[in-house]
Amino acid sequence: MHAHQEVADDSLAERYQATRQRTLNLCSPLELEDYGIQPTADASPPKWHLAHTTWFFETFILKVLDENFVAHHDQYERLFNSYYNGVGQPYPRAKRGLLSRPTVAQVEDYRTAVDEKIVGLLVTQGDCKELVERVELGLNHEQQHQELLLTDIKFNFGHNPLYPVYGGQPVSQSRVSRLHFSQINGGIVEIGAKNGFAFDNERPRHRVLLQPFAFADRLTTNSEYLEFIEAGGYQASEHWLSEGWQAIERDKLRHPLYWLQRDGQWFEYRLDGLQPLDPNLPAVHVSGHEAFAFASWCNARLPTEFEWEHVAQDRRIRGTFLESGCLHPSAVTATQGIAQLFGDVWQWTSSNYGPYPGYRTLPGALGEYNGKFMSSQLVLRGGSCVTPKSHLRSSYRNFFYAPDRWQFTGIRLAKNVE
Repeated sequence: MHAHQEVADDSLAERYQATRQRTLNLCSPLELEDYGIQPTADASPPKWHLAHTTWFFETFILKVLDENFVAHHDQYERLFNSYYNGVGQPYPRAKRGLLSRPTVAQVEDYRTAVDEKIVGLLVTQGDCKELVERVELGLNHEQQHQELLLTDIKFNFGHNPLYPVYGGQPVSQSRVSRLHFSQINGGIVEIGAKNGFAFDNERPRHRVLLQPFAFADRLTTNSEYLEFIEAGGYQASEHWLSEGWQAIERDKLRHPLYWLQRDGQWFEYRLDGLQPLDPNLPAVHVSGHEAFAFASWCNARLPTEFEWEHVAQDRRIRGTFLESGCLHPSAVTATQGIAQLFGDVWQWTSSNYGPYPGYRTLPGALGEYNGKFMSSQLVLRGGSCVTPKSHLRSSYRNFFYAPDRWQFTGIRLAKNVE
């Protein structure tokens, strides 16, 4: 674990309370009926997110460091355990939507009780390094679930024929510059987190050899992806990886998630409801398979995660990023450098998710946080419009399976340089 500070202080307690409150704020547009819906096995009901993040603090902080610890409920350790086999047998992920009890009110009481105990520990044991590190990890874990919460709410609402509005202000982008590629020099570069908090999979910092490459100056737009569709991209097997071709044939996929046609016009479901497709916004909710196929159709490729990070850490765009919880990626532009590196859509890379040289998992059950998933997944970079702003850093590694589309995933192109 890595933390910003060696001892707890008022700012850590305040950040704890603010982070926990933000999760509740994200739920404020929901009706009671929304809290228990699990629209797919990959998603979780909002009520489960509220309980699981609380379980994390109870299990990995109170149970370990509070000498007077008494479990809030003897079954919560199983019901709200996500995947930590070292803690016990988790309740099946696909059945989280069956948990009508505990009620939303009981989960809120659970949060309140645990919060009081955590704040109490920070007051009485604020000089405990292990406490600081575990709270820091817990806060970043909660922020990850804030992103998942919005993603799962969108999946629920986006598959409801009423297309409910979650809230917020609509966004649009009136003009996008023509796509250009910037040539990036190769050489030996340093990759990985430096100082401050980072998840274990972002370390250790190490050196990587890159060949010269070309990097797109912005993300792929809806209009560009629509050209791919209308050109028969979903029928052209030569552009698809074998597994991707099998997936689109099996599932009859012909467009990104949340796109639909009515009377010849394309629409897209966003968190502000069903809207006409904005041609200039970044294409989003495409799978890794779709990203690979689109890149092939463009006579390009996806960047490696190391190419992406090299560009991001040397030419970071420090513009205005949208707050977590916005409706849809906005096409952030910049006067210099590479635009849209952070905070619009997660960008698929061609890199398999694996450990860095010298990687070590966290001790004990916390070692299952990231390391156990380093198999059969692809790395994504850059964060999305629903990623907490504090997570928008060049070293942050997200990871999903190639068929996944419910996360806010989009496309940035790269090319080889002869």
